[in-house]
Amino acid sequence: MITRRSAFKVAAGVAATATFGATQGAQAADKVVKIALEMSFTGSDATSAVRAAQGAQMAIDEANAAKTVPGYKFESVKFDDGTATAGQYDPAQGATNARKMVSDKDILASVGPQMSGVGKAMAPILSAGNLATITPSSTNPDITDPKFAAQFKPQGKAIYFRTVATDAYQGPNMANYMAETLKIKSIYVLDDSGAYGVGLADAFQGQAEKKGIKILGRDKLDPKAADYSAILTKIKSLNADAIYYGGVGQAGVKICKQAYDIIPKTIKAGGDGMFGADLLTGAGFPAVEGWYATQASPHVVDDPKLAKWSKKYTDLYKMGPDDYTVTSYDATVIIIDAVKSLHAAGKPINRDTVRDAIQASKTPTLQGTVSFDANGDLVNKVISVYQITKDTTKPLDDPSSQYKYMGVAPMV
Repeated sequence: MITRRSAFKVAAGVAATATFGATQGAQAADKVVKIALEMSFTGSDATSAVRAAQGAQMAIDEANAAKTVPGYKFESVKFDDGTATAGQYDPAQGATNARKMVSDKDILASVGPQMSGVGKAMAPILSAGNLATITPSSTNPDITDPKFAAQFKPQGKAIYFRTVATDAYQGPNMANYMAETLKIKSIYVLDDSGAYGVGLADAFQGQAEKKGIKILGRDKLDPKAADYSAILTKIKSLNADAIYYGGVGQAGVKICKQAYDIIPKTIKAGGDGMFGADLLTGAGFPAVEGWYATQASPHVVDDPKLAKWSKKYTDLYKMGPDDYTVTSYDATVIIIDAVKSLHAAGKPINRDTVRDAIQASKTPTLQGTVSFDANGDLVNKVISVYQITKDTTKPLDDPSSQYKYMGVAPMV
């Protein structure tokens, strides 16, 4: 939840492909449990997708090496919902992927999708196929809202789980931070016209108004447009204290670059769509410096307790993890633990029982014990705030180095 150089596209694609080799340490006679990895490997969020998928793969490889479930091996199946035509995630491709996932009876659960727009397209299909998915990063609240149950879970049971909080918290909590910590008095709100971006911006704006921040205007951006200078010039004329952008990287990189040229001193903030290596690479310094961004999860990557895990990940994949690498790893651990609990209890292992085990789980993970409410939402709802602060001693495309953790956003 970007105009890119061709070489980077190739590199990201190679990295994604290289990640999903055969899992080691399993016997030929082992029963196979497939876990789909549904991410946006093509387009503006490719690097973030690779990091998340590698986190999931790491959990799978560890489970197989440890023979966590005797007589079973876990295999990943990669699904890419990004398309060259869209330049980013494509909900139609996500729907196609969901149908393929449902048709493969060996796929008992999924990690993903990465983006909420894809989640909205996939959820009804996954519900029809009774296939549970755990998203490590899609945050639009509608998908798990009981008001929309007939649309997104027509079969009745929750099948869309999250290891992150939703934008019902991400947007409003950031509004609290901007009002209480940054002392913002006026703001202009932008979104990228996508399901995630619009929902996030709506949630932010509603709480900002409650906190007394004056909303000077709201515009929707066309992600494929090249020039946002007219909108930014209008914002400059209004003398806004800040802008808030709800959306992902395709429009985000361009708004970042152009805002630096037109309103360089204005405070700039966004959601988790403005967090990641794709933004650092696509917009670069100095344009990205100073932007605030949120993550819908606790900040644990720098926790000393995770140092060994982080080093292992970095040694394996030659890049550092971010917090959504952790939520992806945790999502996979929860699925594996569900299978383990069923096996230990002598129960059948199928989509229905795995779904039920996920729903009832209270699994120890890197971010703490994870459990879900009746709708599939994460019980623990923490929103972390970061600011891009250049560290020349570290790689400039490394989120863990260039995003400075500012603390937990005040709860609504």
